[in-house]
Amino acid sequence: MLKAKNRLGLVFFPAFDWAISPTHPEREERLLYTRDQLFEEGIEDIEGVEFFNPIVADEKDIERVHFCVPDVKSRVTQSHLISAGGAIKALQMILENKVDKSFALTRPPGHHAHRVVYGDRGFCIINIEAVMLERIRQEYGNLRVAIVDTDCHHGDGTQDIFWNDKDTLFISFHQDGRTLYPGTGSIDEFGGPGGYGYNINIPLPPGTGEDGFLYVLDNVVMPILDEYNPDIIINSAGQDNHYTDPITHMNFTAQGYAELNYRLNPHMAVLEGGYSIEGALPYVNLGIILAMAGLDYSNVHEPDYNKEKLRQSRDITEYVKKVCELVYSRWKNKDGLRLKDLGNATHIDRQRQIYYDTDGILENQVQNFKVCKKCSGINTIDSRNDKGYHIFAITIPRDACNSCVDEGHRLYKNTPNSFTNVYLQDRVNDEFYAK
Repeated sequence: MLKAKNRLGLVFFPAFDWAISPTHPEREERLLYTRDQLFEEGIEDIEGVEFFNPIVADEKDIERVHFCVPDVKSRVTQSHLISAGGAIKALQMILENKVDKSFALTRPPGHHAHRVVYGDRGFCIINIEAVMLERIRQEYGNLRVAIVDTDCHHGDGTQDIFWNDKDTLFISFHQDGRTLYPGTGSIDEFGGPGGYGYNINIPLPPGTGEDGFLYVLDNVVMPILDEYNPDIIINSAGQDNHYTDPITHMNFTAQGYAELNYRLNPHMAVLEGGYSIEGALPYVNLGIILAMAGLDYSNVHEPDYNKEKLRQSRDITEYVKKVCELVYSRWKNKDGLRLKDLGNATHIDRQRQIYYDTDGILENQVQNFKVCKKCSGINTIDSRNDKGYHIFAITIPRDACNSCVDEGHRLYKNTPNSFTNVYLQDRVNDEFYAK
């Protein structure tokens, strides 16, 4: 009988009762084919690999991260609460030393869900990793965390949530936003004043294959992780860089994903995108599971795998090297860039337009970040959409000083009634207010 070198916990939740449509790429079959593959390979019989049931996240977990408009009950389904609960369970097991590593094989995904939630965008409503992480921080203290997003699409929602948080290093390598939804993720999206330099994007050209992804990992991601020295590393494990994915344009493989996971060596992985339901996901998930368990993954290949056919061009190789050099040099010079870009400003505004592609909602918002010498500073969002909502949302961060706590509550109390909804996240006292 095989024995895993690493005790691995798997949390599996295919969400039978939720899909955008019966034929939509983001549907339950994404995990059902994976389940069949895992059973066929006898994964459940490996000593040290254990399946666990998810828990159910509650409204407070969502309110700790999001401003759901008008409220959580109106926007979030039971399936989303269980998907987030599966991720929470997966990280709890690590921190309670029940397993060495874990993989939350849950859906619906979440990395396109921003702080404000009017509906579904990019197949996401709530941000699974963010909800998980902030629940865990309430239970176990303020962990220093790195989220490495390997989905083909830029993790714009995760970026938005942790934009001003230096205790959460966010690294996303993805197909260049000039060629793919959601159109964001450029190198100069570097973080807010409280977390400047801790939001890192590595946009890659269409056609990038194993050589490119592993070069990025070895020459940018791993050196930055070594210098950041997080308590926990989370792989936001999107699988739509695969060469058979129907909505992207990359040439990554199941073997490449397994090797990436082995080298990255995360504490946990959370399933994100990946829509080649038969051709990719069963093999990619199997490779990741074997790598996390510390078992041999060298024979994991798709039936039509052809290494030579999938080899990336020399032009792409050279382009990727130049991108990596630029990204890493910016990381090393983040303090100088912060002084140059932010100067002595006391407040920083960030204007954005966000389209909810699934629900057809257009949002315009202005974020305002206070630059505070004692903490990361309170921040506000003035947001309106084309369905009639105009909200004002205030966040008091986890590390807020007394002055910023008082200012946040004063803002909430004195906000004019011209807004349809007003919200306050008091992260210091773990309280949420809405009017």
